[in-house]
Amino acid sequence: MTSHRFDPTLLREYDIRGVVGKTLNEKDAEALGLAFADYVRGQEKAPRPKICVGFDGRLSSPLLEKALVNGLTSAGADVTCIGLGPTPMLYFAVKHEEADGGIMITGSHNPPDYNGFKMLLRGGPVYGAMIQELGRMSAAGVAEQAGGTSRPLDMRETYTARLLRDYDGAAPLNVVWDAGNGATGEILRRLTDKLPGVHTLLFDAIDGTFPNHHPDPTVEENLRDLRAAMKKNKAQIGIAFDGDGDRIGALDEEGRVVAGDQLLSIYASDVLKKNPGATIIADVKASQTVFDAIAAVGGKPLMWKTGHSLLKAKMAETGSPLAGEMSGHVFFADRYYGFDDALYAAVRLLGLVSRAGGSLAALRDRLPEVHNTPEMRVPSSEERKFKVIEEIRGRLSAAGADVNAIDGVRVRSLSGWWLLRASNTQDVMVARAEAASRDDLQKLVDEIKSQLKQSGIEF
Repeated sequence: MTSHRFDPTLLREYDIRGVVGKTLNEKDAEALGLAFADYVRGQEKAPRPKICVGFDGRLSSPLLEKALVNGLTSAGADVTCIGLGPTPMLYFAVKHEEADGGIMITGSHNPPDYNGFKMLLRGGPVYGAMIQELGRMSAAGVAEQAGGTSRPLDMRETYTARLLRDYDGAAPLNVVWDAGNGATGEILRRLTDKLPGVHTLLFDAIDGTFPNHHPDPTVEENLRDLRAAMKKNKAQIGIAFDGDGDRIGALDEEGRVVAGDQLLSIYASDVLKKNPGATIIADVKASQTVFDAIAAVGGKPLMWKTGHSLLKAKMAETGSPLAGEMSGHVFFADRYYGFDDALYAAVRLLGLVSRAGGSLAALRDRLPEVHNTPEMRVPSSEERKFKVIEEIRGRLSAAGADVNAIDGVRVRSLSGWWLLRASNTQDVMVARAEAASRDDLQKLVDEIKSQLKQSGIEF
């Protein structure tokens, strides 16, 4: 019987994540392997659970993988090691190999000294209470079992072929891609070698020190090189990825950012042609214009909680063919598997833009112009941030405000809407506002400041 206590900050809402050498080490990885194999055995009724493991390009990932696999096999699991690649390739491997579960070793878009684990079962993501249960199981002790095995499996060609299968463009495009030295680089080279058109690749060498820029496409500063290369090459579209390849960023031919929620609206108009009346899900941070656009083309817009695991679960529950977040997670169940795969989302976007005449700007401009803030982050402790949201929710409800409380508070008024929610991944609250004019937008931001001040927080 082996017991191990994780640093409590490791066990997040959607994954396990920490700073290597401080809150996360190889003992944690081995202990997770023991607990996860035992958990999968119970959840999937699999005496010898089949589990796929992959890892990203961070410097600490290979050592964590070795420890994790040791833990899994010590618990009697049969492990398929798919090696270095993006998180969606691990998700695909679980589907393709009909495995009982999978673990991806990745720090996603976090700084280089971070790393962690994203997990899934045959039936869907592991998140929330399930992650806390893994912590309790490990602390209570897990019995080792004989007979576990591990084997390597190269999924790169199979995965790339699956991505290419759904490309449906009508004419070649001129595209610039920015892999950000993240885990997509190798697959991106294989993919663009077989896609029609002209493809310019930036920073496709996988390098866990991220020497060129941080791999987070939601931060506009990180798109500077992509924008410059597009201008130089007179490209029609620019695509960027985060560190582990489950989030997409895009620029149109004018160099403008096409945000994740705007991309969702573009995808929805296409998906709904073959799925009329379908439910399309967007997170609470998405623009109201996106929900309105989905309804205008015959879809049923559904606002849901932020978080890739939460959206995947809601898709499965509602039978939705498509969901997305402002952060760039896009989930296709239409012709695909319902998980967030930025490479697949890129293939679908290229096909859609090609069939629409080659202009992403024209598709973007179908949405009405509004004024909105970026995601604004308000520092707050883990304990305080949720209490602040509850305080604000109580005051707003007492005042009769129009509040959607599904994830934080999203408040509608004549001026537009504003959102304040507690992040599940950082010690911050996230705020956002949207209005038809700059003056109205300032009014909404002032409302956010006022509510925070009443709870003792200056913003």
